[in-house]
Amino acid sequence: MATPHVRGVIFIHSAPRALCPHLEWAAGRALGHAVSFDWADQPVQPGSRRAEFYWEGPAGSGAALATAMRGWEHLRYEVTEDPTPRSDGGRWLHTPSLGIHYAQTDAAGNVVVGEDRIRYAMEIAAGDISELQRELNVALGASWDEELEPFRHASDDAPVVWLHKVG
Repeated sequence: MATPHVRGVIFIHSAPRALCPHLEWAAGRALGHAVSFDWADQPVQPGSRRAEFYWEGPAGSGAALATAMRGWEHLRYEVTEDPTPRSDGGRWLHTPSLGIHYAQTDAAGNVVVGEDRIRYAMEIAAGDISELQRELNVALGASWDEELEPFRHASDDAPVVWLHKVG
């Protein structure tokens, strides 16, 4: 059975200028073809750049992209992979202070928290509602969303351009 074809988005929320060509190279390597991002200044963090890149590839490309960009300092990014009837969607968030967070997503883009993760949160909380809330916030990636939110607003007026692999 062939690997499903999926779509997704790379959101580079902030990257030092010197890192920009390296991010394009890393994304291209993960996708198997050269890519070029349309970089813009990131007003939230002067001196840094931001970009959005819509991609297509085999299922699992989102994980490959997130891994390819992981480990660089001062880099904030998100990678999404849309679900298909045969594969889960995913969302990878990265900030310099928190590292990387992964969450499965459903067809509407909602984060899916698995049964085992919920049971773990309840066990750790042991009846303490504030601890349960903390554990569920970790599972949902709330701290990552909170840190990335100001950087996301910089893209509110950015144009959307879909790039398709020819082949």
